[in-house]
Amino acid sequence: MVEDLRWKRVLLKLSGEALMGDQSFGIDPKVVERVASEIAEAVRLGAQFGIVVGGGNIFRGVALAAKGGNRVTGDHMGMLATIMNSLTLADALRGLGIQARVLSAVPVPSICESFTQRGADRYMEDGDVLLFAGGTGNPFFTTDSGAALRAAEMRCDAFLKGTQVDGVYDADPKLVPDAKRFETLTPGEVLEKGLKVMDATAIALARDNQIPVVVFSIHTSGALVNVLRGNGLYTVVSD
Repeated sequence: MVEDLRWKRVLLKLSGEALMGDQSFGIDPKVVERVASEIAEAVRLGAQFGIVVGGGNIFRGVALAAKGGNRVTGDHMGMLATIMNSLTLADALRGLGIQARVLSAVPVPSICESFTQRGADRYMEDGDVLLFAGGTGNPFFTTDSGAALRAAEMRCDAFLKGTQVDGVYDADPKLVPDAKRFETLTPGEVLEKGLKVMDATAIALARDNQIPVVVFSIHTSGALVNVLRGNGLYTVVSD
């Protein structure tokens, strides 16, 4: 069944922490299975997916740098963590009958394919779910920036950012009960208000390529499909 979705070709950005569940480190298979099942449902409705998963559940380059380590080395280690997470999610999707491919910005040909825009575009047109691993392939860039870059390269209709909460708030809703959730924001407002949606490079890439950023809760059951249908709770960042 193919539905008339509000956004059909999307880049879904997940933090590595989203895969941890209640653990303090690593990957919770039950969480991976749940996220994969929601993506699979959306694919069967006709959505095309590129996915970027961060690596913070395994390693953060900035954490090593903060302790006096080499930032470049740390970021390289973080890129490898994103490959590990992508392999895990791709395997879960295949288990649900969804063709998934891991494409890495960092060449590791014995493990997964290397990213090329033309190859990725062809795979996506064929209906494959693509997991873009390895960030941009360069240190000093976040996985948010890498995700915005891939969203632009793949001509995505929207950049979906799955977070801990159901949108962008003016304060942390976990700490401030009456925090206000925004329905819409412009990229300029995000930067002016200092809202922690994603880094400025990612915001600029999305804005310059006219890709709306849709912030929603990845932990709410059914939220992903609801967002694609234009329903549910979320914040849209767009001019």
